[in-house]
Amino acid sequence: MVKDWISAARPRTLPASASPVIAASAYAFYAGTFRWVPAVLCLLFALLAQVASNMANDYFDYVKGSDKAGRVGPRRAVASGDITPRAMLMGTFCVLGVACAVGLGLVFFAGWQLIPIGVIIAVFALAYTAGPYPLAYHGLGDVTVFLFFGLVAVNMTYYVQALQFDADVFLLSIAMGLLSINILLVNNYRDMEEDAAANKRTTVVLFGRRFALWWYFVNGVIAVLLLLPCLADFGIVYIFLPAIVYLFLHIKTGLAIKQRVGEALNPLLGATARNLLVFTILVSVVWICKGLGL
Repeated sequence: MVKDWISAARPRTLPASASPVIAASAYAFYAGTFRWVPAVLCLLFALLAQVASNMANDYFDYVKGSDKAGRVGPRRAVASGDITPRAMLMGTFCVLGVACAVGLGLVFFAGWQLIPIGVIIAVFALAYTAGPYPLAYHGLGDVTVFLFFGLVAVNMTYYVQALQFDADVFLLSIAMGLLSINILLVNNYRDMEEDAAANKRTTVVLFGRRFALWWYFVNGVIAVLLLLPCLADFGIVYIFLPAIVYLFLHIKTGLAIKQRVGEALNPLLGATARNLLVFTILVSVVWICKGLGL
C-alpha cells in the first residue's frame, strides 16, 4: 500500500518542484539574503503541491478516460486498481491541505500578500486536469508548468528570503520554466496516441512529435543562454563548465528520445528530470562558491 502511494506521487518528476527552490535559494546565498527557514518551507510547499497535483492527475485522468490499465506510460494507481478513486481523491486533498498549512508559515517572513498566491497555486494544482476547463486537456499544460515551476517558484522563493525581486533571478526563472516544460514534453511525446484518443489536446497532440522534439532541444539551449549573463562576471570556468556539462546530457537525452517509442521512453522521462536537477546543482554550486568568495 505504501509503495502504491509513493508511486502515485511520481517521485521521478519531483525535481521539477525542488529545482527552482534550490536554485533561487543558492542565488539568495550569493546575494547575501539567504534565510534557511523560508527556504525549507518553500521546498516543502513546492514538493507537496506537486505531489497533490500528481495525485489529482492520477484521479482525473482515470475519470476522463485518458489513463487506462495497460497504458504505455508508468503504472497509474487508480487506473491499475492499486488505489481506489475515492481514496486517491481524499489523499489529494489531504496532501494539498498540508501544503497550504506549510505555505502559511511563509506569511511570517513575507507578509499576508502571499496568501492569494498560495490560493492560486492550490487551485491550479487541481485545475491542471480537473474542473470544467482542465488546462492539460486544452493545450495549456506547458504554459501552466512554465508559470508555476518557473516564474512563480523561482521568483517567489527568492522574494520570501530577500523581500525584493531581482533581474538575474527573473532570467533564472525563465530558464527553470523551460527545462520543466521538457519533462512534460517527454510525457506527452510518449502518450500522444492515448491522449488523442481521450481528446486530451496536449501540444504534442496538436503539433506532433517532430515539433515537440525540436522544442525540447531549443528549451535546453535557451535555458543555458539565459544563465550566461547571470554568470558573466564569474570567470570562464564558472561560465562554460556548467553549460558544457548540461548541454552534453541534454543533447544525449534528446537524441535518445528521437530513437525510442512507447515504454522505452519511460526512462527518458526520469533522465530529463535528472538533467534539470544537474542544471540546478551546477548553477547553484557556482553561486554558492561565489557567495563564499571562492
